[in-house]
Amino acid sequence: MEWTQKHLLGLEDYSAAEITCVLDVADDFRPLVARNDAPRDDLSGKAVINLFFEPSTRTRTSFELAERRLGATVIHFDVAVSSTSKGETLVDTARNIEAMGGIDIAVMRHGASGAPQLLARSISASIVNAGDGQREHPTQGLLDLLTIRQHRGRIAGLHVAIVGDIAHSRVARSNLYGLLKLGAEVTFVGPTTLVPGAFRKLGAQVAHNLDDVLPHVDVINMLRIQTERLEEQPFPSIREYSRLFGLDAQRLQRAKPDVLVLHPGPINRGVEITPDVADGCRSVILDQVTNGVAVRMAVLSLVAQARKSL
Repeated sequence: MEWTQKHLLGLEDYSAAEITCVLDVADDFRPLVARNDAPRDDLSGKAVINLFFEPSTRTRTSFELAERRLGATVIHFDVAVSSTSKGETLVDTARNIEAMGGIDIAVMRHGASGAPQLLARSISASIVNAGDGQREHPTQGLLDLLTIRQHRGRIAGLHVAIVGDIAHSRVARSNLYGLLKLGAEVTFVGPTTLVPGAFRKLGAQVAHNLDDVLPHVDVINMLRIQTERLEEQPFPSIREYSRLFGLDAQRLQRAKPDVLVLHPGPINRGVEITPDVADGCRSVILDQVTNGVAVRMAVLSLVAQARKSL
């Protein structure tokens, strides 16, 4: 299909065909990323601004690599020294930046859920959501989908367990929307304090015993505990959490021999996953990192093309 969306705000908003379109384009970019080819000209003459209102290393670096490999002019917005620290609103900041001229795409990460949608209604640039509050992280969801499809050849019919701090995870939500639309089965796993039953309303199965789930799944996506978002301790201790929901080599033996292990990072080794599993033969974590650049190249290229037809 032809991509017609000016923005990428969240996978909840897009159809299975649109998600598949992004994955297909990203698949074409994967060999270019692996070979570290010379920059393309998809975004030649285009300016992309990275508006990161939350700390990020992997996502911001991945977007910057994607932007430069597509030939874009890359602009970084330093929140620490910006007028937002003096009380200026997000919309006023974005409008002032846009008024300086020539901003085509804004990549934004923000602690408030819905911030990308607000920006999309306020300025003419295309908005790519790099994570908003506890709502979505669509490019992480897409790169996880691409990694699963790369190793399994399909998404439909697979059973994916997402384990950990679901309550505070935008990654879990984007994965859920994308996986369900492409025909997978999804089970959220974790303590009741972090995996409330309300997630069943979104189409997920909910489980609180990892050992019971492991034999039945094709993919395990391990999430970290987002301590920076917790208002109170949701379990007795880190040691207790790790004992019940951490993935180590012994527990992994309960899973299918060809199960895939994913992790969006950053990894808390020894908490949700042990080093021998993170670096083991079932882990595809480094493929996720490579695919992150390919997916972000695909998204940026597609929204740039859609702008031309408006």
